[in-house]
Amino acid sequence: MLPRSRTLPSRIHQGIIEERHDIRHYLQVDVQPNNTPKETEVINIQANYSKCFDDDGRLKRTGTFWTATAHIITAVIGSGVLSLAWAVAQLGWVAGPVVMFLFAVVNLYTSNLLTQCYRNGDSVTGHRNYTYMDAVKSILGGKKVKLCGLIQYVNLFGIAIGYTIAASVSMMAIKRSNCYHKSHGEDPCHMSSNGYMITFGIAEMIFSQIPDFDQVWWLSIVAAIMSFTYSSVGLSLGVAKVAENKTFKGSLTGISIGTLTQAGAVTSTQKIWRSLQALGAMAFAYSFSIILIEIQDTIRSPPAEHKTMRKATTLSITVTTVFYLLCGCMGYAAFGDNAPGNLLTGFGFYDPYWLLDIANLAIVVHLVGAYQVFSQPLFAFVEKWSARKWPTSNFVTKEYEIPIPFCGVYQLNFFRLVWRTIFVLLTTLVAMLIPFFNDVVGILGAFGFWPLTVYFPIDMYISQKKIPRWTSHWLGLQMLSICCLIISLFAAIGSMAGVVLDLKTYKPFKTSY
Repeated sequence: MLPRSRTLPSRIHQGIIEERHDIRHYLQVDVQPNNTPKETEVINIQANYSKCFDDDGRLKRTGTFWTATAHIITAVIGSGVLSLAWAVAQLGWVAGPVVMFLFAVVNLYTSNLLTQCYRNGDSVTGHRNYTYMDAVKSILGGKKVKLCGLIQYVNLFGIAIGYTIAASVSMMAIKRSNCYHKSHGEDPCHMSSNGYMITFGIAEMIFSQIPDFDQVWWLSIVAAIMSFTYSSVGLSLGVAKVAENKTFKGSLTGISIGTLTQAGAVTSTQKIWRSLQALGAMAFAYSFSIILIEIQDTIRSPPAEHKTMRKATTLSITVTTVFYLLCGCMGYAAFGDNAPGNLLTGFGFYDPYWLLDIANLAIVVHLVGAYQVFSQPLFAFVEKWSARKWPTSNFVTKEYEIPIPFCGVYQLNFFRLVWRTIFVLLTTLVAMLIPFFNDVVGILGAFGFWPLTVYFPIDMYISQKKIPRWTSHWLGLQMLSICCLIISLFAAIGSMAGVVLDLKTYKPFKTSY
């Protein structure tokens, strides 16, 4: 294991810690006897440099429309899709699909505004913002940067917790399904979720050592395929269940007062809380704006990055919205007021049970990738900050080359190894403490939707485009922001009420199914 000759401090460019390779490896220059390059060769240097490096000095970005689409689909079609049948059941046949569609429209609109914030000023030659927080800092500045960073990174941490819970639920579903069929229904197959969360955490410890966001593109493509797999299975089983029932269950106004649930009969107050919680679940299902800039920073140009990203966003949200509406509505049609918080668990030990096993396995694989897509920006933030704070520390900055057979050379950094391992341990521990899937999803959706998906993109767009106050355009954007703020507040109240109800029967580390 040999230390690399360069450390992070030698790779600081305009305040950003960057991976810089020696350009002599790429530029072939013949030198005259007086050790000066010929004029024609100077031109070739510039030409070769532009082939290997982008305008900011970084190695050429290689992302495309398809890799960006895969990243977005991986981020959007997450575990949130599994709670949509439950969310529609709380709102009913009228409000459920309408609210879901409105969330899609708002996300598409604000995401397109955000894509134009990747570069300051000119959309082709302007200074790049590598992260969501960089965009807020360069366009808005002030205290808003710290507020944005706090909200964004707390939300990313929370999403990692939510994905750990969701993955454990799916792994248990596979185990319980096989246990039930093996015992021919005689064994109730109760089990704890803790072991499965630990298993998922170990897998994430390994994948978290992938150094950079642009190196997880293959994981995103696999995860996107998996998301379509389990969404399609859930949709197909919903259709089969409706055909078996020979009717569409549900009502125009959603779950009825008096319906028996695990927490008891639904009261009029609980009906309100559950409806508000459903808003948070739908908001969470579309939460990807917090990593949109990071995804955009992987895209090559020309054409301009915002053009490619706008197309990728439009396709991704369109496709996922169709899936969401189908899964949410068919799940509600199949189960009515008894729609489960996790759609696939509602089919119990359905035959052929192997089909449900495949779907749950696809969820686990997808969540392994989605966990990385959402965690990489947080990893990068902490590591860049640490490198600036302790630029002379070998523990923080030095990298070691480890040859891996058939895979090339892995760059090992001890700080990255320790910090990312601690991060995964923390998310796993918190997930074991609060394994409330629906409530966690609702809180995360409510907490991150308005500030990260609506407020900051609109505020940055207004500032960058210099839209005058009190014009019709400015008023329209502000009205959209205020409406979304109200929805987020209502969703947060409903989700917190759900947590309070769960805590009445909760015992730490004792959760079992």
